[in-house]
Amino acid sequence: MERIAAAERSDWLATAERMGFTFHHLDDARYWDERAYYRFSLDEVEERIEGPSGELHAMCLDLVAEATVSDALMQRLAIPDGQRDVIARSWAARAPTLYGRFDFSYDGTGPAKLLEYNADTPTSIFETALFQWQWLEDMIASGALPAGTDQYNRLHEALVGRMGQILTPGSLLHFASDADHPEDRQTVRYLEDVARQAGLDPHFVAVDRIGVDEDGRFVDEDGTIIAAIFKLYPWEDMLREPYAAHLATARAMFLEPAWKAVLSNKAMLPLLWERHRGHPNLLPAAFADDTDAAAAIGPRYVRKPFFSREGWDIELVDGTAVERGPEGGYGAEGAIIQALAPLPVFDGVRPVIGSWIVGDEPVAMSIREDDAAITRDLARFVPHAIV
Repeated sequence: MERIAAAERSDWLATAERMGFTFHHLDDARYWDERAYYRFSLDEVEERIEGPSGELHAMCLDLVAEATVSDALMQRLAIPDGQRDVIARSWAARAPTLYGRFDFSYDGTGPAKLLEYNADTPTSIFETALFQWQWLEDMIASGALPAGTDQYNRLHEALVGRMGQILTPGSLLHFASDADHPEDRQTVRYLEDVARQAGLDPHFVAVDRIGVDEDGRFVDEDGTIIAAIFKLYPWEDMLREPYAAHLATARAMFLEPAWKAVLSNKAMLPLLWERHRGHPNLLPAAFADDTDAAAAIGPRYVRKPFFSREGWDIELVDGTAVERGPEGGYGAEGAIIQALAPLPVFDGVRPVIGSWIVGDEPVAMSIREDDAAITRDLARFVPHAIV
């Protein structure tokens, strides 16, 4: 793994606009940044990223199977009592999953260390699947990268294939997100296109415009029953909304399924560690309220609320040095302590590796880098290449 300085394409901005990548800048700061790329060897990707991702995903599924039949584990995961049957039934029916993303700390020398599993609503999917691949093709065409350069990136093809497995051709598939959030809306637009390529009939509904009919079914603004829906809205919030009482009567297929609430929760990290203590890709982790286990991790650790996102309410402790992420109001449900695996520093920036799962298969990699030790919402997306 190396970070290589590179000249950006003269027309990258026009290419982004043409492809619908409208959030290439966020808050007037670069989000997409091709002034560098990360170079890997094929063996490195296969052995250090792809292989461990498949193994970790299988371990996560075993945890779901255990948790969904254990009220004690459901409670430890802070799943509301009245919604635990929704989670359990989802797993018992093997409700299908579309995708997820592991986040790793990896410096090119040792095992990748799992930081968390974005198993429910990961974004950065368009830029991973399409725009960094376009960058690769353009760089090869210009001679900036040699012919034969590759990328660990089967994400688009895998998503099309997976959607075609989940639903039969011609099926109506609703898509829901915040209609006014540019990144979320464009992410969902991309997945709507994926659905079309899979032979499905996509229809968007703003998440705040979903209603409930007299039979307890979810409906869109036209009153059409929602039988299958991709929602860019997290389960931890859905389970606590006033309409959560209707989840049991909705009879809808959700992407992601309700059982992903077990895995999109950082409380699953100490549970994984308890079951696979010493695994080379796991970090020691404990519940913050288990004082003995938490103390055993030592003076270098990260404190994470169960449901924190984008670095909010994260506390990174390295001996006497403490760094905190922005305040987001997370933490009421509980927190975990995870051994510190500092992100590596390349040219003064810190990359985090995203490893994408579609269905049950590892398929792609993305990289975001930040100037700070805690990766935040404005971290830059940087492409990669296998040379």
